[in-house]
Amino acid sequence: MANREKNKKTLLELVKLPENSCCADCGAADPDWASCTLGIFVCLNCSGTHRNLPSVSRIKSIRLDFWDDELVQFMKANGNRAAKNLYEKFVPVFYYQPQPDDCEVLREQWIRAKYERMEFTEEKTERPYTAGVYEGMLWKKGKDNGQFLERKFVLSVHDFTLKYYKEDESKGPKATISVKDLNATFQPEKIGHAYGLQITYCVDDHTRNLFVYHKNGREIVNWFNAIRAIRHVYLKTAFPTLIPWITRSYLKEGYMEKTGPLQREPFKKRWFILDSLDRKLLYFKTRLDAIELGVVFIGSENHGYSVRECVPKGTRGNKWKCGVIVETPDRQFVFMCEQERDQREWVEALKTVQSFTEMTLHVLSARALH
Repeated sequence: MANREKNKKTLLELVKLPENSCCADCGAADPDWASCTLGIFVCLNCSGTHRNLPSVSRIKSIRLDFWDDELVQFMKANGNRAAKNLYEKFVPVFYYQPQPDDCEVLREQWIRAKYERMEFTEEKTERPYTAGVYEGMLWKKGKDNGQFLERKFVLSVHDFTLKYYKEDESKGPKATISVKDLNATFQPEKIGHAYGLQITYCVDDHTRNLFVYHKNGREIVNWFNAIRAIRHVYLKTAFPTLIPWITRSYLKEGYMEKTGPLQREPFKKRWFILDSLDRKLLYFKTRLDAIELGVVFIGSENHGYSVRECVPKGTRGNKWKCGVIVETPDRQFVFMCEQERDQREWVEALKTVQSFTEMTLHVLSARALH
């Protein structure tokens, strides 16, 4: 019993070390689990993926399970930093490394890539998602009927485009999308598939969405990283300051009610997406619409923009009562949220975009002086 408590104390001391205090795979704080075969400390969510790799990883609780002396010495000799130096030595700069809140498929494929396939232990000149051309079949949601149909997609670094085709490829691509404004983000809940990906781009100053999925988790993550690889090549030359935003998740999404410019029109329920990089609040009829109905630009307070909570009077047709007002130099926008929590979150998110705008303007001004 004394030896057991001693080993538990040693493990708890090890996990408090700065290099072990976050999950080795997603960075979540205070991991309570460990792989006694890899010598790493991981969080509860990542431990589930490790359990699915019994030939590679054996998971134990650092608080509840029995640890013998040999295993504890192994953990002391290794740890998260040593594992990172081995298993992540040659991770491409564009390759997406999941965060604690990311969806399961990103976390699973990152863990499998590191420990099962050992993709990053050796320097490789070419991987499937770095070949310059990536093509294959994806299930795409139809714009009108909502059905998902299998379509061929081709991503090419030669002309920096993503193309997709209908059944008859001889007629040419159905759409040719520049990677300049291309974004991809995993949306499993919205799309209704664990491997669902939302691809967003601009056409004639309008935002367009494609909703796709693949039946294989590794393949959809390869598509995601192939998009990031080509975006990285493009941005490195054209817009190097935007490299941190090769792809990005949206700051906030959800339903609000919206009225017209006169604020006498009935409120209508709309799906909103807040894009912090482009500083746009986009709205759609439903969350799976292909084309936005409109957009509100979110500027800085110095340029006449403001955001605040409100309780509007004399409104018509609104079921929800928690208001948000966005003032622009040209117009006042009134939105209604279902709950006070939603109201607070939207105001906080919109103010975050305003702060981001102010920061960007300061950086641009500083560069102009030099």
